[in-house]
Amino acid sequence: MLEPKSDPAAAGIAQRLDSLPVTPLHIAAIALCTLGLFADIAEVALSNALGAVFLAPPHRVPQRELSLLLASVFAGGAIGAPLLGWFADRYGRRVALQSALVVLFFSSLAAAASPDIYWMTAFRFVSGLAIGAYPPLTAAYLADLLPPVRRGALMMICAALGFLGAPAIIFVIREFAAAPPLGIESWRWALAAGGIVSAIAAALFAFVPESPRWLATKGRQREADAACMRFEASAGVVTAAAAEGPASSQAPAPAGFRALAASPAHRGRAAFLAVLYMMGPWATIGFPLLSAAVLIQKGFQLRESLLFAALTMFGPTVGNLAAASFIDRIERRAMLVLCASIMIVAGLVFAGSTTLLVLIVAGVVFNLVSAVYSAALSVYGAELFPTALRASATAGAWGLSRVVSAFVPVALLPLLTGYGPLAMFSAITAALVSLTVLILTAGPPGLARKPVA
Repeated sequence: MLEPKSDPAAAGIAQRLDSLPVTPLHIAAIALCTLGLFADIAEVALSNALGAVFLAPPHRVPQRELSLLLASVFAGGAIGAPLLGWFADRYGRRVALQSALVVLFFSSLAAAASPDIYWMTAFRFVSGLAIGAYPPLTAAYLADLLPPVRRGALMMICAALGFLGAPAIIFVIREFAAAPPLGIESWRWALAAGGIVSAIAAALFAFVPESPRWLATKGRQREADAACMRFEASAGVVTAAAAEGPASSQAPAPAGFRALAASPAHRGRAAFLAVLYMMGPWATIGFPLLSAAVLIQKGFQLRESLLFAALTMFGPTVGNLAAASFIDRIERRAMLVLCASIMIVAGLVFAGSTTLLVLIVAGVVFNLVSAVYSAALSVYGAELFPTALRASATAGAWGLSRVVSAFVPVALLPLLTGYGPLAMFSAITAALVSLTVLILTAGPPGLARKPVA
């Protein structure tokens, strides 16, 4: 299949967007994406908290039922991410983001009111449809909007602030646990709070424009002009003639998975990105889930393990804020390889040490850098594809990572309990070495400080 020719009208919209500075309207869009991401990450962190809640009295949920509850979010994400990614490329970024947040609102409230573990598992699966889709949708929307010279930094800041959802939801559960308001359990309040934040973000998205770049690829030139003019007005740029600009001379650009599969170049990039997303969870999910268990196996007390967990909780925010200062100054692939290399060293130090201070430092470094790697991969992946295919490609790859994430603890925990930390970290290291080699040998160049297609 031949690649579609460039549409001059769509190219004009892209050039106008790329020439703008960061405007108050850009900041508003980032703030809304961050608010939704805050709720999304809070819901993910809540899954870990629910594991502890339902293992303790008075619940004492059987292990099989608890495993299904914890896996339900990942299963939902594996379906929801590609589905809403396709929806975003066909019907719009903003409406897809709003749809994900509305689903999260209703499913969170339903889970909060669930009468038993079976209903909760079903509602958490529905929540997973949105939780799995929201991060790649955010990356696609912001990649469409942001000026090239600041795109990476601003997307990393969005991720950094969104990661604060994890400690926030744990704080809500902890504070409400001793004296639950109205006698309602703290985890139910946490679910309801996450749902309400999602609803607020969904409503506020009505006040920011749809992606002008996406509208232009759909041949909706007048709407694209109007949306672009809102950003220009926010920057103090007057373009009165833009509203009467020429209509697109071409049919809308092909979108969705069929169009992605029909293009050899984009199909290859989609496969490359999918493999990266499938390798990443062995480190980025495996270490946070099992690092406290490693400490217990090394002979440390639960109190020391909780200290470790508390110190690592703010690592993702600190790491991404620090990375925002230089991500647009180095090649995207170099950033990913650097993060993977640091994780390899920190993981092996963590596996081999028996000194608490060394373990805490190595663990904090690993969690911090793994969060930077995940955010940088989202930036890199969003830049690899043209606007018409961006959400489908990135959300599809993200969905595969959710499938792998569900199997990571199943595969790594037996290695830890049967053969020790070095065996488990050898598997994590193998995944990190493999993705490093793949990036160095097959990775397309990123677009740091360059316009996206």
